[in-house]
This record gives sequence, structure tokens and C-alpha cells, in this order.
Amino acid sequence: MLALALSAISYEAAAQAAASAQWSRTADATIARQEIYPAVLGDRIIVAGGVLSQAPGFTEHVEAYDVKTGRWATLAPLPEGRHHIALAEAGGRIYGIGGFSGAIPDWRAHATVFVYDAGANRWSPGPALPQARAEGVVASVKGKIYFIGGRVPNSATAAHISQHTDTARGEALDPRSGRWEPIADAPTARNSAAAAVIDGKIYVVGGRQMVTQADGRQRPVNLATLEVYDPAANRWETKTALPQAQGGLAAAAHDGKLYAFGGEQFVPSSKVFADAWVYDPKTDRWSALPPMPTPRHGHGAAAVGKRIFLMGGGEKVGVAASRVQEVLEIPGN
Repeated sequence: MLALALSAISYEAAAQAAASAQWSRTADATIARQEIYPAVLGDRIIVAGGVLSQAPGFTEHVEAYDVKTGRWATLAPLPEGRHHIALAEAGGRIYGIGGFSGAIPDWRAHATVFVYDAGANRWSPGPALPQARAEGVVASVKGKIYFIGGRVPNSATAAHISQHTDTARGEALDPRSGRWEPIADAPTARNSAAAAVIDGKIYVVGGRQMVTQADGRQRPVNLATLEVYDPAANRWETKTALPQAQGGLAAAAHDGKLYAFGGEQFVPSSKVFADAWVYDPKTDRWSALPPMPTPRHGHGAAAVGKRIFLMGGGEKVGVAASRVQEVLEIPGN
């Protein structure tokens, strides 16, 4: 009984701390884009590629936000335009993995990996994925890069959004050897999820699946599922689901907790979420955060210090790219 009482007190304190987190607005990005997966390199947040609202519909543009100066700076562009390209840091370099080219609905998945050297401000080819893939999640753990889930083409000529299938597969890249190796499949095949690393484990939350509806048409259906991958054991575990299903959301980790933000819904009705949540692995519980001031989907999240930065995304369902950047200030340690 004492343990239960202490657990309840701890959960109540965590919920109160979550509710006291505060949002503010920072410098907008230099261009409006969505479907981005940023990475942190020192004091800078790197953003590459993305979907544009105007022609050609996607971009090779790369920029960095300096959290100390509060300014954006343009960096060397990607070798080729991409959207849904997932960025991860390893060994002081940024790896841009997979992604689509083309404007909606004519999307083509790629297996390419681009590696950014900040000292030279240059991108170079990296070890290609075993299979073309996009809309997966990426995470770095102990020098290795893990790419999980997303969508894979149904054929070598697939060049339309409908010609791709959700996957549960995952691979790990060892930058030292330059080799991708398979890992255990995730329990759930999905795309447009979000992920972050806590204590050496990868937390994958939300996202969506293409599901055949009663009328025979396939539509994206959101998921609330939270699954955790332990690279040391090569094993997955399912935890308490997000309080509501959110696809196209963003996530970041801070102080041993998982933060999840926003997203988009297509069925049973169309909407963009402002909802924000924090998950405590110690209690396996979610708490509500103050909602995002600007509801968005396909945006990026990055934690630096006691702040989580949310940049870009779409403010309406579908293609509606934004320049907005807002920051969540987290109380406590």
C-alpha cells in the first residue's frame, strides 16, 4: 500500500510539473516546409529537405538554428532534393537517411544516405540502405544509427504514394564499418511515427498505417502505440499507448522522459493536433502538457538543454508548410 501511495504521489507531482511547462515563440525558419526530421549537432539544430507548399514541392535546402544566438543559417544543400529524409548524429557528423523525392502524389522512395561534415560544410555519399525507404524513424545509440519502420516501394518502379507499403523492418548502421545490419522487426508496421532515445533504448510512438476502409479505398489510420527497442538485447517491448492516436507527430527526449507533440488525422475526420504529452518510463504513464500554440503535423522536434524546439510542419491537413518555430521550456532540472 505504501508503494502504491508513493507511486500516486510521484505521478501527481509529475503531472503538475508537466502542466507548468511553458511555450514561447522563437525565430521562424528561413523557409516554410514540413515532413522534416531534424538532428542536434552541438548547439545547432540541423534541418534538411522537406515538403514545400509551392513548386517543385520538395527541396534540397539545409539550414541550422543556433540555440545560443537564436539565429538560422543556411548550410550546404543536400546533393539531391528529399522529403521525409531522417537525420541522425553519429561521430560528430549528420547522416541523412532515405526519404522521398517528388511532389505529392508522385513520390519515389530512395535508399540513399548523405553524410554532412560540418567542418567542411559538405555532404558526401554514405552507406546506402539495403532497400529504398522513407517515413521511418531514426535514432543514434552508442555510435550506431537505427532506422525503423516507414514505407517501402512495392516494386522497383514505384513512383506514387499509393505504391508503397508500411513496414516493421529495421536496420542498424555502424559508421565505422559502413555496414547496415538487420535488427528485430518492430511489433507494428507503421509510417509517420516519432522516436527518441532514453537510457539507451529507442521509444517509437504514434504514426499511422494505410488501412482498407469499408468502401474499398485505402486511407491512413492513426496509431497510439508506444513500442520500445532495446539494442543491447535486440528486443521490443510494448508500453502504455499515447492517450490518443496521432500520426505525423514529433517527439524528443529530456531528463529521462519522452515528449510527443501534434500530428494529423484523416479518418474519421480531418484535423491537425495541438495536443502535447509527456511519458515517464518509470511509471509507464502519460501526462498532458500545455497544447502547442500552433497546431502542426510533419514538424520537427529537438531537445537542447531544458528546452524542446518545434520547427516547421503543416498548419492544415495535407500540404500546408510553415516557418513557425516554438519552444517548450521545461521546469525543474
